[in-house]
Amino acid sequence: MNKLLRITGLAALVALGACSQKSEEAAPAAAEPAAPAIAPIAASAEVTPFTIGEFQAASILDGGAQVPNDNKVLAVNAKKADVDALLTANGLPTDQLSLAFHPLLVKTADKVILFDSGAGASMGPNAGRTSANLAAAGVDPASVTDIFISHSHGDHVAGLVANDALVYPNATIHIQAAEWASFKGQEPMAALVAAITPKVVEFAPGADLLPGVKAVDIKGHTPGHSGFLIASGDQSLLYVGDMVHHSVISVQKPDWTIAFDADAPTAQASRKEVIASSAASGQRIYAYHFPFPGMGKFEQMADHYMWKGE
Repeated sequence: MNKLLRITGLAALVALGACSQKSEEAAPAAAEPAAPAIAPIAASAEVTPFTIGEFQAASILDGGAQVPNDNKVLAVNAKKADVDALLTANGLPTDQLSLAFHPLLVKTADKVILFDSGAGASMGPNAGRTSANLAAAGVDPASVTDIFISHSHGDHVAGLVANDALVYPNATIHIQAAEWASFKGQEPMAALVAAITPKVVEFAPGADLLPGVKAVDIKGHTPGHSGFLIASGDQSLLYVGDMVHHSVISVQKPDWTIAFDADAPTAQASRKEVIASSAASGQRIYAYHFPFPGMGKFEQMADHYMWKGE
């Protein structure tokens, strides 16, 4: 467990987002010119704007999916009766489980950034609305400068391409090196890989990526799964990708795993460590599959943790 904490370095990363007080005695000789204002993001039923310090941000709804509560997708190592009891205790139905998809948009003074791209046409008519909702938010796809990919599952990357063409033609696509190696080996993804290859830039686990954006190595889900810490001033947001999937099951029972975790024991350990560390520090979280808009915090209860959405 301690080894995993050293790998993720979450406590140190959260500290990056903490307020750094300047000495009152070190006042500048002359006032710095004011930074240019970042244009706000238009809100709609499927776009929820918020801020991270001086950054403008928004949760962009791509859609979602319903999966059967049959222990074949979520809680595959648990008993259905136990899952039913947990869902009932939290006021949720027991027949199906709801998962949302919502990429994150962040605008800095000189960058327009997406974190994951949505499902595109890969998940049917109930998903693939990211580009349309970006347009509704006043964001031209050609203005997107950078896209950070948490991992290479279709509901996170298929929105990069439509009709074999890049949806965000001017964006650099950032993928962790081990994840890109895995991505290129997936035969069903061959056309998508070919389309995005000229735009891909690999990064190392835990790398500083852009001013205010740092990779967080969250192991277990895929070979190079990455979260991202986004920080501005004294505020920060931890984008956790697919470390968690369901806002009740994944948080209250982190040992109940999902069928898509490539290394289930490591994924379980990652969930427990990141949830505990974030709850202790008060770290604000962005959870891609939690109920829209997906911002909130993990909170410690007497004998478990809970998700408190904003």
